[in-house]
Amino acid sequence: MNPSEYQTMFAVEDRHWWYAGMRSISVGLLRQLYDQQPDRQLLDAGCGTGAAMQYLAPFGQVTGFDYSPLALGFCRQRGLSRLCQASVRDVPFVDGRFDLITSFDVLCHRTVGDYHDALAEFHRVLKPGGRLFLRLPAYDWLRAHHDEVVYTVRRFTAGELRQALHHTGFRPERVTYANTLLFPLALLKRAAERLWPPQGDLSDIKPNPAWQDNLLAQFLRAEARWLRRFNLPFGLTVIAIGQKPL
Repeated sequence: MNPSEYQTMFAVEDRHWWYAGMRSISVGLLRQLYDQQPDRQLLDAGCGTGAAMQYLAPFGQVTGFDYSPLALGFCRQRGLSRLCQASVRDVPFVDGRFDLITSFDVLCHRTVGDYHDALAEFHRVLKPGGRLFLRLPAYDWLRAHHDEVVYTVRRFTAGELRQALHHTGFRPERVTYANTLLFPLALLKRAAERLWPPQGDLSDIKPNPAWQDNLLAQFLRAEARWLRRFNLPFGLTVIAIGQKPL
């Protein structure tokens, strides 16, 4: 990812509509599986600037790692200390250490290489019965300028993730799309980009007026309530939860 993107992420991650909405969805799904337990061991693989580590904290003791030392520097500015620099293809922990691994919008990056290798590493460091929670961009045909800037080389389908979990030894528990209500707006934006290609190296993540963040986040919060009971058939994001068998 371009270094400037980490600065932007750190500046807006706590209030930007996409991050706020994904936080509501992710926390809502985790609350269906876990209560608050201080000694539960969590790993955030590819923790970025650390916002997810903060909202995961009620579920247990969170350790994070990232490939970028710049991202880890922003984590430390948040007061986070259980950190290390590493790749998702070479996780620096012993077998069977963690109860839960989260990885949000990481396996899509070009630095990952074969993401199956990362899944195998996640499986290795999970305890039997532990879970993996993945959140990734959906549909390769939706690739756009934003993907180029943040080094996204692949987008996923629900079927692809389900198959990958099976292939690496996980039992898929939940696979669903999200960010569905705003899907039509995304299609319009992609169509506009094809007519008027964006210039420069800035992603779609930028400061917005508060009213815009509040409005758009409401759509994702509505989805979070829906996802308590039902899946969504399509969307801009795909979420997969897999369990390592006992």
